[in-house]
Amino acid sequence: MKLLMYGVQDHEKKIIADWAESHKVDIVTTPDFLSEQTVARAKSFDGICIQQPIALGGPKLYAQLKDYGIRQIATRTAGYDMIDLAEAENNGLIVTNVPAYSPYAVAELAVTQAMQLVRHIPQFQKRISNQDFRWSGLLSKEIRSLTVGIVGTGRIGATAAELFKGLGARVIGFDQYPNDRVKSILDYRPSLEAVLKEADIVSLHTPLFDSTRHMINKNTLKLMKKSAFLINIARGGLINTEDLIDALETGEIAGAALDTFENETVINKNLSGQPLDDPLLAKLIAMDQVLLTPHVGFFTETAIQNIDEGALDCVVEVLETGTSRNRVQQPE
Repeated sequence: MKLLMYGVQDHEKKIIADWAESHKVDIVTTPDFLSEQTVARAKSFDGICIQQPIALGGPKLYAQLKDYGIRQIATRTAGYDMIDLAEAENNGLIVTNVPAYSPYAVAELAVTQAMQLVRHIPQFQKRISNQDFRWSGLLSKEIRSLTVGIVGTGRIGATAAELFKGLGARVIGFDQYPNDRVKSILDYRPSLEAVLKEADIVSLHTPLFDSTRHMINKNTLKLMKKSAFLINIARGGLINTEDLIDALETGEIAGAALDTFENETVINKNLSGQPLDDPLLAKLIAMDQVLLTPHVGFFTETAIQNIDEGALDCVVEVLETGTSRNRVQQPE
């Protein structure tokens, strides 16, 4: 069995090499993403595995994979919005993801960012960088005095709820499919709007579908408290960035922490000294009340190992059985 892995970074190489040796599988890696320019490399391979923040490409790419005899696409992520599921299905390609690589990795970052926002750490850091050591205007609350709203209560959302609850916060949530595991931890609300109106901290943990794209927009932002904070550790497309910037500039909400954003072509790149070709991201970076991280919610030793091994296990599972326990289906 011969596999090609796209988007491989240095921190993955030993994990991949160890897995390949133990499973007697030949693996070739490339740092390049899968695209219409790189798809030809998949020719002569039995399976492929990807990890990337950008879309794979158009219908031609999926047809080429089929022509090469590829039967699956395994993504080393929980999210899979970079893949056109309809085109994959039309070309007989089974898509798999890694839905539970380490819920704690992502949930812990959500809590970390929430605590930094509540304690005004971004503003204090900006002041200190200018040798301004005053406290004025930045009196904080304590997490245990706040209500946290969890939007999306799957594995990661449920874990975040547990962590916030452990800090003494009152936790509420919304999910179209409530999770029995967390009913003892949080109180479900009947709608997203109800959560936004009530919560002091709103933490997003839902997948990106057509139905959830821009679920946070100028209308829903107006429902939030002026003192509230918004956290997005899920997918950038859940938020209309222009509307968020307007809400921050006009004081409709107090601040935001974003590990993901709509245009992620800059992720894991060093652009020091170069102009940033994304005016919306530039505006966010300039805001004192905004905390940005470059899509690192998953970036822990435990998570990376689980992601790589889990994705490769899925490739083998599909090639040997024709399906996978982690097969991704088009949402109805």
